[in-house]
Amino acid sequence: MSELRELYHIAEAVVDEAERMFRQGIGAHPSHIKDAGQFATEMDLAIEQVLREQLTALTGLPVFGEEYGGQQGTFTWVVDPIDGTANYAAGNPMSAILLSLMSDNQPVLAITSVPLVAQRFGAFDSSPLFINGQPQRPLTERPRVAAHVGFSSVSSTTGSKKAQFPSLMRHGLLAELTKTYLRPRITGSVGIDLAYTAAGIFGGAVSFSPHVWDNAAGVLLCRAAGAKVTDLDGNEWTSKSLGAIVGTDNAHETILSTMNTVRDSY
Repeated sequence: MSELRELYHIAEAVVDEAERMFRQGIGAHPSHIKDAGQFATEMDLAIEQVLREQLTALTGLPVFGEEYGGQQGTFTWVVDPIDGTANYAAGNPMSAILLSLMSDNQPVLAITSVPLVAQRFGAFDSSPLFINGQPQRPLTERPRVAAHVGFSSVSSTTGSKKAQFPSLMRHGLLAELTKTYLRPRITGSVGIDLAYTAAGIFGGAVSFSPHVWDNAAGVLLCRAAGAKVTDLDGNEWTSKSLGAIVGTDNAHETILSTMNTVRDSY
C-alpha cells in the first residue's frame, strides 16, 4: 500500500507537467493519420514522450502508450496522452489524459485528468476515489430522473476488433437505452465516461474500445468508487477485455440487459 501511494504521488507530479502542455496545445491540428480514419496531433506525441520519459526516470518501470507502444513487465505504466483527440483538435474540453499502472492484467493505480475543466480523478488499489485530491464517499444510486449513461461511440470500424459490436448494433442499443430510465450522453471520450461514472455524474457507461489505454484508468476509478465493473458480456474485466460496462448496480444491470436484448435481435 505504501509503495502504491508513493507511486501515486509520483504519477500526480508527472501529470502536472502533462496538464500544462495539454492546456497550451488545445486546438492542435491533426498531423498523423492512423488506421481507420483515426489521427494524432503533435501534442499527443509530445505529451506521451514527456510521460514516458518522466515515469521511466522516476520509477524505473516500463511504459506502454497509445502512440509509441512499448514493452510490458510485471508492473507497467499505461498512458493515453489525449483521450478524445478529435474533441481536442476541435477545441472541445471533453478530452483527457489517462494514466494507469497495470499488474497481472489489472489496474492498481489510475489518474484521469480533464485539464480544460480542472478535474482530476485518481485512485490506487484499496484507496477511495479522489477528485481533485479529495477522498469521495462510495457511490449511491442517483435519482432516476437525473441518471445519465455515457456511450463511447456510435460507429465502429469494419475489420477491427470493435466490429464485434458493429455500428448498426450500437445504433440499436442507443435507441433502446433511450427507452430506459438512463439518458445517453456521448462525450467522445471513453476515459471521461468512466471517470464521470466513478464520480456519480453518470449512472453508468459503456465502452466499446478494445484498448487497455482507454479503459484501464476508468475501470480502477469505478472500482474505487464502488461501481460494478465487467466486460461487455458481464464477466470480470481484464486488460484483454474488448470493452467495459460500469455503473451502479441498477445502471449496470440496465445497460447489460439492454445490450443482451439488442444482441439477440441481430
